[in-house]
Amino acid sequence: MAELLVPLPEVEKLSSRVFRVLGGNPGKFTLQGTNTYIVGQGPSRLLIDTGEGKPEWIKSLKSVLDDEKITIDKAILTHWHPDHIGGVADLSGVSSKTEVYKNDPSKGWLDISDGQKFETEGATLRAFHCPGHTTDHMALILEEEDAMFTGDNVLGQGTAVFEDLATYMKSLDRMSTQFKGRAYPGHGPVIEDGPAKILEYIRHRKEREKQVLDVLAEEKEGGWTAMNIVKIIYKDYPENLYAPAEKGILQILGKLLKEGKVIYHKGKGAWSLSRKPAL
Repeated sequence: MAELLVPLPEVEKLSSRVFRVLGGNPGKFTLQGTNTYIVGQGPSRLLIDTGEGKPEWIKSLKSVLDDEKITIDKAILTHWHPDHIGGVADLSGVSSKTEVYKNDPSKGWLDISDGQKFETEGATLRAFHCPGHTTDHMALILEEEDAMFTGDNVLGQGTAVFEDLATYMKSLDRMSTQFKGRAYPGHGPVIEDGPAKILEYIRHRKEREKQVLDVLAEEKEGGWTAMNIVKIIYKDYPENLYAPAEKGILQILGKLLKEGKVIYHKGKGAWSLSRKPAL
């Protein structure tokens, strides 16, 4: 949770068909900044995400386009969060003909369906709907590299946040079988073994879930509040991380509640096991 960030250049060529351009928006939740990617090998290429509209981003983007003598034909947005779509308006200064695609699009944008393909010279992207971080979240499989642009479901450093844990876990399971190579995340450095990182995410979430169940298995008068659980599981972490950790614990408890494994005592704001675990 307090991992030091790996320094990343503003612009970096990651493969023969992928450039990463940072969004110029480093921060607590964006890490080194939002990753945007230029994909392809010909004069017209695809753009994945647009940062949040920082001047540094459009300057970096223009520098790549000018140096490589290329244009952006289509911009594909992984999800609705402002740090991924905020730079769309800046694209008019790059090309007046750029088409914008997003699952559940805004007015003037085009929709993305699960399995839809985007093709350009040297690159084919296949859209993969994987809700969890957001309901509209799309990953993109780069077929020529057997790689995946994972959006914010899987990050280059640390762990991701999510709206619904059960949905997120199902998406991770499905994502892990869609490719065998690199993961290009929405934030952080490239992940060389993408499927292995996704399986690591799954293990981490299952371990957290087990920790919660283990705490609830200990008898406590009046039951356990989410913050009670945080203070045990995260006892070795700084207290300023307890509040965000509590949100994650509540997500786990919500999942366990749907599965019938825990009971919520509304009047007390506390939780307990619905039954003793089998020996």
